[in-house]
Amino acid sequence: MTILRDLQALEREIEAYPDDASLWLTPPGISNSAGNLALHLAGNLRHFIGTTLAGGSYVRNRDAEFASKGLSRAQLIEEVRAAVRELQHAFDVIDDEKIGSVFPLPVGPQAKRVRTSDWLVHLAVHFSYHLGQIDYHRRLLTSGGKTVDTISLNAIPEVDA
Repeated sequence: MTILRDLQALEREIEAYPDDASLWLTPPGISNSAGNLALHLAGNLRHFIGTTLAGGSYVRNRDAEFASKGLSRAQLIEEVRAAVRELQHAFDVIDDEKIGSVFPLPVGPQAKRVRTSDWLVHLAVHFSYHLGQIDYHRRLLTSGGKTVDTISLNAIPEVDA
């Protein structure tokens, strides 16, 4: 699954920061640190896919995703790895019928009812948006211009045609 590839890219982004403190920088004009975005991405996927679709036990605290400060790179990576484990399980148990059905929770400020397949696409796009922000944050604020192969085409499994 592409979202698992992107979670692995998030781990590489976190590892590429030169130190723990640089993950939490928020210069003028930037409202969220890379650390908060990483927590937000892991929590978002664990909640909507791991728990809501696959029956996991994760309890989300969205406010803490944005309020937490100063976690180490190792702690953030563990959060990402927990999301990977939960999503690997989720993708084993979520079937085509569930993907084609209405998502179990209303979403957004208007509490919209949406098809699960559309919500999964939204979650993937949302993840990529914030992953790009983290990549840009790292490069801009740490002089870390090297790539970490954030959107690796090689990680997409090839299928027989």
